[in-house]
Amino acid sequence: MSEPLVFEKSAVGRRAVTLPDCDVPERSPEELLGPGAIRETLPLPEISELELVRHFTRLSHRNYAIDLGFYPLGSCTMKYNPKVHESIARMPGWIGIHPLQPDETAQGALELIHRTERMLAEIAGMEAVSLQPAAGAHGELLSMMMLRAYHRHRGEPERRTILVPESAHGTNPASAARCGFEVRSIPAGDDGLTDVNALKRALGDGVAGLMLTNPNTLGLFERNVEEICSLVHAAGGLMYCDGANMNAIVGVARPGDMGFDVMHFNLHKTFSTPHGGGGPGCGAIAVGKELEPFLPVPRVEAHGDDRYVLDCDRPLSVGRVHSFHGAFLVAVRAYAYILSLGAAGLRDVAETAVLNANYVRSQLRERYDIPYDRTCMHEVVVSASRQKAQAGVRALDISKRLMDYGFHPPTNYFPLVVPEALMIEPTETETKETLDAFCDAMTAIASECDAEPETVKAAPHSTVVSRLDETAAVKQLNVRWAGSA
Repeated sequence: MSEPLVFEKSAVGRRAVTLPDCDVPERSPEELLGPGAIRETLPLPEISELELVRHFTRLSHRNYAIDLGFYPLGSCTMKYNPKVHESIARMPGWIGIHPLQPDETAQGALELIHRTERMLAEIAGMEAVSLQPAAGAHGELLSMMMLRAYHRHRGEPERRTILVPESAHGTNPASAARCGFEVRSIPAGDDGLTDVNALKRALGDGVAGLMLTNPNTLGLFERNVEEICSLVHAAGGLMYCDGANMNAIVGVARPGDMGFDVMHFNLHKTFSTPHGGGGPGCGAIAVGKELEPFLPVPRVEAHGDDRYVLDCDRPLSVGRVHSFHGAFLVAVRAYAYILSLGAAGLRDVAETAVLNANYVRSQLRERYDIPYDRTCMHEVVVSASRQKAQAGVRALDISKRLMDYGFHPPTNYFPLVVPEALMIEPTETETKETLDAFCDAMTAIASECDAEPETVKAAPHSTVVSRLDETAAVKQLNVRWAGSA
């Protein structure tokens, strides 16, 4: 047995709770579970309720959260989500429902699923939606499963190549490969957009489809999207839209109108479920008529105006990809969000997000390199190449120094096509004053890179934990609290 843990706040005999007397015959673990079932006794700290509350409250104050400050994480859309939608998702009628109860007693939930799917289909400009996928990558995976099923149903199983532009989201190639496709990369042109000529050379009878992120991970709208879709369709392939950046165009442009056959939404990025912390999420997918028969089961169908049933009789369906109906309460939040904003409000979300990103771009362009310095969408990618060349300061150093200024760092080193990338997404929920403070901090750090680069390289200086060895942390992951001997 390992050495017993020593908890610094533990004192023998202290209790945070007193359990009532046992009202059933007491039995030992061995009697209940069998001999040898308990290998060792779990050492737990003995602590009073007050000290316990203070301990966890103190820890919570060390955590960064959207309720405390700005999250500029590019590609993540870490925006503030109204608390009213959290209250709605906690209503007893939603949280008390059981997925195994009869459909007749869950009509309200089924109606909400159906209504949410119809609204998302309208926003996407497509035929139908499924809320089953639990995350964006899960939506990608389901989309690739449906593309594979579609081509096999048409008698073209030899279509085994998926084209993925360099500016796509990083999970796209993995999702395609997981479904047995061969992935072929399409380079970007000097303008940061998909190279149409390279795409033409890659198309052929073996191409199943193309996965296009629009706007792409450089924060740029693929202005040749209609031509790209036409080229892929003419070659017999289908178009998948990675909708992780939908916050830039929601209510303004519809992927279905651009020519896409399938897309995924991140309801936890765009539609009011907080993003981060490991979940919950929903990578809902929308499809055109050609792919609608392949959607996962069960499907919620409306019979008349007031009755909803589950339809499992769909012979071309790829099957179930999530237990029951997916992350249901994420759909509740999305439904409330869409209703509260309406069409005009959703458009305002996108337009404000784009305005904020371009404001940040204009404020930082003099002190940082911006590889594609033109009107961007919801995020701007700047580069610390100048700071690295002149003072040896990397993008990571700048991000660490931002923590001393009270800001969460932006996304680092992504997209890969930009050296020393800092990917900044301000979202629509941040004020001009917040963006000014962030840009002032970035400008101040740029000056520090010139005058005192070692200060930046050694950052952060004001956090509880100093800079970690991130390479060692990845290779030697250890999240076990060891205590003091």
